[in-house]
Order: sequence, then C-alpha cells, then structure tokens
Amino acid sequence: MPDEVTAPEAVTGPDAAKPRVAFLGLGHMGGPMAVNLVKAGYEVIGFDVVPAALDTAREHGIPTAASAAETVTGADVVLTMFPSGQHVLDAYQGNGGEPGLLAAAAPDTMFLDCSTINVDEAREAARLALDAGHRSVDAPVSGGVVGAEAGTLTFMVGALPEDFETVRPLFDVMGKRAVLCGGHGAGQAAKVCNNLILGVSMIAVSEAFVLGEKLGLTHQALFDVASAASGQCWALTTNCPVPGPVPTSPANRDYQPGFAGALMAKDLRLALNALRSTGVAARMGPLASEIYDAFAAEGGAGRDFSGIITDIRDKSGQ
Repeated sequence: MPDEVTAPEAVTGPDAAKPRVAFLGLGHMGGPMAVNLVKAGYEVIGFDVVPAALDTAREHGIPTAASAAETVTGADVVLTMFPSGQHVLDAYQGNGGEPGLLAAAAPDTMFLDCSTINVDEAREAARLALDAGHRSVDAPVSGGVVGAEAGTLTFMVGALPEDFETVRPLFDVMGKRAVLCGGHGAGQAAKVCNNLILGVSMIAVSEAFVLGEKLGLTHQALFDVASAASGQCWALTTNCPVPGPVPTSPANRDYQPGFAGALMAKDLRLALNALRSTGVAARMGPLASEIYDAFAAEGGAGRDFSGIITDIRDKSGQ
C-alpha cells in the first residue's frame, strides 16, 4: 500500500530544530508553498530569476538571496519548483557561467524537486544528485494555486523510503496528502498518468455536454444522471465544465483558472513523450495533447482547462 500523510495544523515562529530550506522558484505555486513553510517555523531562503517574484516573496516574509548558489549555501534541503526539466538540469549542473546547485550545496544535501517534468529528466536529475554525493526526491504536486495557498496539495513522490521519511514533515505543511509511488522518477510517472486521465476525461465530459445541448438536455439533467452513473469522474463532479451543477467549478467564474489550459497542454506533452518512449499503443492521449495544444495556442492558455468546452461548442456551430 502507498504511504500517505495528512497535514496537521501549521505552527508559527522560527524553529532551530527544523531543517534550513533553500526554495528556488517562487512563482504562483512555489511562492505560496514557501510562505506556508515559513509560517510553520522553517528557516527558508528563497530565490527566483524573476525580480517581481522576489519582491512578492519578501512581502510575505521570505528572505531572499542574491543568487541561486548563495541560496543553497548551508541548506539542509534544496527545494526546486521550475517550469521544465531543462531548468532543473541546468540549475543542478550550472548554466551560463553560473555555478550549479549540486556543486554549491554541502555534501549529503536533500534535493527535493517539486517541478512537473519528463520522467527521464527526473531520473537524470536524481542520478546527478546522487553522483554528486547528495540525496534526491521527485515530488510533483496536484492541487493548483488554490491548493498551494491553502496547504492542501497532493504530492506524488519518487524516492528511497528513508528519504521520503526525511521530507515527510515538509509535505505535512505544504499539502494534505503525499503518496510514495516508488523509486526515483516514480512521482513524475504518477503525475503524467494521472493528468493523462484528467485531460482525456475533461474532453469527453465537455463533448457530452455539447451533445446534450444539441439533443435538448439541460445541463442539470445530464449532470444528475452522469454524476450518479457510469460517467461519473472528477472532471464532471468537481470541475464541471458548465456553470450551475457544481457552483465551485471554474465554469461559474468565466473559466478563471484553477488549472490553466497551458499547464494541461504542457502535462499532456509530457504524457505524450512518455507514451512514445515506452511504445504504448495509445490513441486518446496523443489526440488529447493535440486538442489542448490548439486550445492553449488559440486563447485558452490562461483559462481553466475545462474551458475546452467553449472550443468544442464553437466548432460545433453553436
């Protein structure tokens, strides 16, 4: 059975007994995660290449460093939250004359990467960390910006069991659930598989609602049937793509994103890479990736991924 953790109440104030955390990547996800660690008494030093992200971090009580290498000096845990696997690998090894994080960190530092990247890149990052005398955990997250702010993220973890236990307290603070999925790269593998299901199911749910409209069904009638029948899924019952049946879904806020279309397009490209590298005879995954790439490119990048229904509706002559 997978190991799971549940988040306790956060505490406030510095605690010298807690590990020092270097947090690199203070954007929409990383910033709130770092804030929650500070509120729980962790000593956090942050860094981001975007000056505005540094300003926001300082406004929320996160001290910042002048460079990535300076951030990790003396850190017990180096937590990265980057846009891509290449960013992770470049940061670890150094790029453009800047020293790499692996060389700058003290021996046996824990490298905890919470980015969503290719499985092969996660395994390469782990190999680099281990070869440099460090420890490595990959732990991509699910829950979006709302989950990052509320400390209710789910972490999908690839690590040795003893390293998972070491970083459990951090997961306790930043999320409500962490699942040890296997060895290095397994966290990314779980994230890719989960979001493949999510992307395909949202397209299917959206197509069904547009079909229902064409056939004269109300949104509520279709929801009442499908949500209690074999069509039930998260894309329907939690992130319903039409306003009304689920009042908290982004469809009720003109698709203000909980999970943006650009991010779904990115995650499906990662799934497509994994499908190709493993030789899986997939048809729905590649098609879903193509659909979300087009959605993001045609104005849906900043909208919730459930906004795909508007694209389907437009192309259906409605």
